[in-house]
Amino acid sequence: MEMRLNAASIWLLILSYGASIAQGERTRDKMYEPIGGASCFRRLNGTHQTGCSSTYSGSVGVLHLINVEADLEFLLTSPPSPPYAPMIPPHLFTRNNLMRLKEAGPKNISVVLLINRTNQMKQFSHELNCPNQYSGLNSSSDTCDASNPAKNWNPWGTGLLHEDFPFPIYYIADLDQVTKLEKCFQDFNNHNYETHALRSLCAVEVKSFMSAAVNTEVCMRRTNFINNLGGSKYCDPLEGRNVYATLYPRKPAVENNVDAVHTNEKFILVSCRLDTTTMFDGVGLGAMDSLMGFAVFTHVAYLLKQLLPPQSKDLHNVLFVTFNGESYDYIGSQRFVYDMEKLQFPTESTGTPPIAFDNIEFMLDIGTLDDISNIKLHALNGTTLAQQILERLNNYAKSPRYGFNLNIQSEMSAHLPPTSAQSFLRRDPNFNALILNARPTNKYYHSIYDDVDNVDFTYANTSKDFTQLTEVNDFKSLKPDSLQMKVRNVSSIVAMTLYQTITGKEYTGTKVVNPLMADEFLYCFLQSADCPLFKAASYPGSQLTNLPPMRYISVLGGSQESSGYTYRLLGYLLSQLQPDIHRDNCTDLPLHYFAGFNNIGECRLTTQNYSHALSPAFLIDGYDWSSGMYSTWTESTWSQFSARIFLRPSNVHQVTTLSVGIVVLIISFCLVYIISSRSEVLFEDLPASNAALFG
Repeated sequence: MEMRLNAASIWLLILSYGASIAQGERTRDKMYEPIGGASCFRRLNGTHQTGCSSTYSGSVGVLHLINVEADLEFLLTSPPSPPYAPMIPPHLFTRNNLMRLKEAGPKNISVVLLINRTNQMKQFSHELNCPNQYSGLNSSSDTCDASNPAKNWNPWGTGLLHEDFPFPIYYIADLDQVTKLEKCFQDFNNHNYETHALRSLCAVEVKSFMSAAVNTEVCMRRTNFINNLGGSKYCDPLEGRNVYATLYPRKPAVENNVDAVHTNEKFILVSCRLDTTTMFDGVGLGAMDSLMGFAVFTHVAYLLKQLLPPQSKDLHNVLFVTFNGESYDYIGSQRFVYDMEKLQFPTESTGTPPIAFDNIEFMLDIGTLDDISNIKLHALNGTTLAQQILERLNNYAKSPRYGFNLNIQSEMSAHLPPTSAQSFLRRDPNFNALILNARPTNKYYHSIYDDVDNVDFTYANTSKDFTQLTEVNDFKSLKPDSLQMKVRNVSSIVAMTLYQTITGKEYTGTKVVNPLMADEFLYCFLQSADCPLFKAASYPGSQLTNLPPMRYISVLGGSQESSGYTYRLLGYLLSQLQPDIHRDNCTDLPLHYFAGFNNIGECRLTTQNYSHALSPAFLIDGYDWSSGMYSTWTESTWSQFSARIFLRPSNVHQVTTLSVGIVVLIISFCLVYIISSRSEVLFEDLPASNAALFG
């Protein structure tokens, strides 16, 4: 009987405990309501830290809606119940306002919420006026003058991306959640401001604690410290993968002499930037910033592949490279130059000989193409080659045969755009580097709003074969100023120019880039990776996400979606069909099996591969982190990103609760002392065995 009673007691305790947990969960759910969004996070370089971090346990602030700049004064001049969390729309998220909040410090401002109310927004760029100013050819005003909007590359930049804030900044894109926050503010906070300290207020808690601090040197030293027995990581180098491919397959390296350069092998290097960045984690498409140049690059590669013969011993090869991490002091191109200097590109595992700088005839770097009707050919020096390429570009751009109606101007000076070519020119100012770049017009450079709307893209969504070239007079139904036609025009002009440079013959055909491929390319990278072009370039039956690929360089082990899709895409577009090879025998590179346009599967001979996009600074023992020689950017580690709203008790309520708790504690001690001291009287009838417990 006694055993049954004990078992029943145990089960009762377990049920009571489970019920208490469930009740606690329900209570917590009623108290807190999660808010989805993206957080600003911390990055570090060799000299300082940038970005944001919450406190270790999370930062809490009372919601306050900012409708006009005057609303900030309430927060900056003795607010009644600090700290506060201002909700700021994009048009008020300016450098002046954010720096004022920063100066107010965590005593008054503990959280900043950026809410997605864009109706009054006219610009939104938080990159520097001179991106990568101190890692290019030189840091003088000849290259970029930050004080002169006419001579810098981002006139609308605020530089907030490179500031360090003592509070978290959380971006809330979902308009329903924005409305919920505004309603909470109106119901509980937006009245009787003088009594804020006396009543409960709607507040937000943001958790985004960053482990790293100070700079990359300190962070890496802490991570690598010999006494770091727990193996804790405080930061990781920004790291990704460049993607490259050659127009023609290369000859294998000579056996027993794999390090020998083939001096008679000549290349034209065509490049562009793969990545983009913003202040917030996982948000940012870089539509005008880098995707337009990437689109033109891809279509140039494909048109050249179609126009030139499949194999040639006499013609120059073309090396197509997309550099990753260029937003952070040219990580990808710096590593590429470093590897070429050491004859380590491509890697030995490819079985091909290394490529040296003497193998490169010239470089054509496709930069930002904000305004495709205002493109310039930039070069550090006005060489014969530069003049020749300019003449050929304009020959096709102005030809009545094609009707492109473009005029490409030139600028031969040190006023060079912030593109990958600067890494090559920094090594050797006499390197033959040409840059195609448009006049800056992007008011949303390196921001969350450089998206499909910023480039005015409308998906045509046809089912026609986009892999076939078209005649120049096809697709007259498309608007001449549509994005697809603009990409077609510029890509065709560049490809025709390279065709003439490679063959020595003027292009007289009528085949041009298919604007439907541009349509599919932009849809894949701006709206959904579950798209016909990515499916064609993937293995048959591959499951693709319905979100566009992230294009931030990230860290080792982080998302490398853009590199992966680019690898497949270049492999597919620059490959040679092998109709006689069965699927079962098409498993080892350079053979690759693709779904193809019809999704029936096809074996192709490919040339694509990866190269490292990790700064040489992390490879050199004893590197001087403040030297500025190489990129030193790292990203802090963190445990979680979360935000939730709740009713924060008033200060009076909290003080009263604490006071009552202290009084109850004191009374409890007194009662225990009295009972203990009078135990013989109070418990005199207990058996001796029990009385001993109270003695």
